[in-house]
Amino acid sequence: MRRITILGATGSIGQSTIDLIRRDRAAYHVVALTGGSNAVQLAKDAKDLQAEVAVVSDPAAYPVLQDLLSGTGIRVACGAEAINDAARMPADWIMSAIVGAAGLPPGMAALEQGTTLALANKESLVTAGPLLLATVRKYGATILPVDSEHSAVFQALVGEDMAAVERIVITASGGAFRDWPLEQLASATLAQASSHPNWDMGQRITIDSASMFNKALELIETKEFFGISPDKIEAIVHPESLVHALVGFNDGALMAHVGPPDMRHAIGYALHWPDRKHLPVDRLDLAQIGQLTFRTPDEARWPALRLARDVMQAGGAMGAVFNAAKEAALDAFIAGRIGFMDMSGVVADALAKMSAHEGPQNAPMQLDTILDIDRETRQRVADALTHRG
Repeated sequence: MRRITILGATGSIGQSTIDLIRRDRAAYHVVALTGGSNAVQLAKDAKDLQAEVAVVSDPAAYPVLQDLLSGTGIRVACGAEAINDAARMPADWIMSAIVGAAGLPPGMAALEQGTTLALANKESLVTAGPLLLATVRKYGATILPVDSEHSAVFQALVGEDMAAVERIVITASGGAFRDWPLEQLASATLAQASSHPNWDMGQRITIDSASMFNKALELIETKEFFGISPDKIEAIVHPESLVHALVGFNDGALMAHVGPPDMRHAIGYALHWPDRKHLPVDRLDLAQIGQLTFRTPDEARWPALRLARDVMQAGGAMGAVFNAAKEAALDAFIAGRIGFMDMSGVVADALAKMSAHEGPQNAPMQLDTILDIDRETRQRVADALTHRG
C-alpha cells in the first residue's frame, strides 16, 4: 500500500487527485491532506480517505476543521509551518498542488525526505528551479511534472536523448480572450477573465490563462525542468487544447502528446509512473474532431510571454521576482484596483526596479534568499500601486 500526501487537496488539482485515489482506494494509505480555507471540503475528504492529518493554512478555518474532525482520530493543524510538517511526514508520493509561491517551502520539505514529488506547483521551478533540482540530487528524490504541458514533454522524451532535442513547443489555449479585438481587452471584467473555454480550473489560473501569464510561467518552467536553452522553447496558440506539447528532434521529427483537456491524465501518469494504467478520461474521436489549429501568439495581446523571455535571459532569481509581481498584480486585478491589461505593466515595472536595485539575477540560490526576494517584490508592487491609486 503506497503512502500518499496531497498538498493543496481542496483545489482543482487536489480534487482530481483524490478522484483517482478513490477509484483504487485499497492501493493507498493517505498520510496528510492540506488546504487553504475550505475546511468543510478538507474535513470531508480527510474522513472519507481516513487521512492521518488534515491541515489548513487559514487560521479562520481552523476552528471549523477542529469541530468537523472532532472524535475521528484525525489530527488537525493550522498554518504554513504545519503544512511544512505535513510535507515532512514519511510518504511514498506527494502531490504538490498548492497555488503560488506558498508551495515552494513544503515542496522543498517533501524532497528532503527523498520521496517522489508530483509537481503541479509550477511556481516552485520558476522561483527556485536550480535549488529544487539540487535538492532532488542531494536527497535522491524524484520530481514528476504534473502541468499538462510538461507532463506531455516528459512523456515524449521517454527513451530519448536530450542532446537530440532541437526544440520544445508548449501549447496555449489562448484563454477567455483569444478571439477578442485587442482594443477591447483593457475593458475586460473579472467575471469574463474567470471563464475558460476549455479547462475547468480555479479562478486564479483561469485568469492567468487569459493573460497568458500561466504560459509565461510554463516557458520558464520548461527551461528549468528540462535544462534546455530558452531559444529552443516555443509557445503556440492551439484553441482546441488537445495537443499539449510537442518535442522536435534533430532529424526533423516532432513528437506530439495528444489527449483530452483533463488534468487527470497528467496526474494519473505521475501517480502510476513508470507504468501506465487505465484512467477515466475521454477517448478522442479524431474523425469527429476533424482538424487541429495553431497560430503564433501575439505579444501585443500577451506581453507576459516577452517578459518571460527577459526573465530566462537574466537568470538567477529573476523568476522569483516575476512570479511575486505576477501574483501581486493578479491580486490587484481581482480586487478591482487595476485593469486586465495593467497586470503586465505592473510586472514589467517590478522586474526593472528589482533588477536595478537588488540584482536578484546574481543572488545566491538559497530558500531564505528566494523568500526574501518574493517578499520584497510584493512590497514594491504594493507601494507602487498605493502611489498609483
